[in-house]
Amino acid sequence: MTAPHPMTIDIWSDVMCPWCYVGWGNLKQALEQLGDEVEPQIRWHAFELNPDMAPEGEDRTAHIARKYGRTLDESKAVQGRMREAADTAKVSLDYEGAGEDGADAPPAMMWNTRDAHKLLTWALEQAGPQAQTALKLALFKAHFNARRNVSDHEVLLDVAASVGLHREAAKAALVDSDLEARVVAEERAAWDMNISGVPAMVLNGKFMVPGAQPPETYVNVLRRVIEKTAA
Repeated sequence: MTAPHPMTIDIWSDVMCPWCYVGWGNLKQALEQLGDEVEPQIRWHAFELNPDMAPEGEDRTAHIARKYGRTLDESKAVQGRMREAADTAKVSLDYEGAGEDGADAPPAMMWNTRDAHKLLTWALEQAGPQAQTALKLALFKAHFNARRNVSDHEVLLDVAASVGLHREAAKAALVDSDLEARVVAEERAAWDMNISGVPAMVLNGKFMVPGAQPPETYVNVLRRVIEKTAA
């Protein structure tokens, strides 16, 4: 039996990015299809879609309309297409905490994500890739499914603790200026690689896959990288 091929998968992404969550869902399906063909090590890197977002945040529908020059109805239609893509990717962008009628749902907001990225950088350095991925997915769920304010330190600490990370160490990470510098460096690295949108995945440090691709595309690309690496 052939041993799995080790592969690093570096993903530039933002917690606010629905297509990043869709991309993750499709990548996960691809990795499940590949099974023992590949042994992935997944690492998440910082990319802020809205680095100048104010502390009070912004309504999601209004934000999409403003940023991309759409009407509110067009913004809602865009979000509908995102939800369809999420369903196919087997992830959810919908609020899951209210009653069936959704009457108690808090507003869908966009937040500043600098501190979330600091926590993710810390998690990778201190606890490793698996713990970082657990934190990233928990942040996606906190943002999309629970509609929590993931710029709020108490929310971030709750999420970190929920995946087994040390709350007090995470609290120190949020005010660590060195971590902030590393987040900024990761964002600069993205621009140096001509990454202007996310998700963007870099395989084995060489092969870039931009955007949220279907599972079959990821399967094909991963297999081609395996062939090139093994050659």
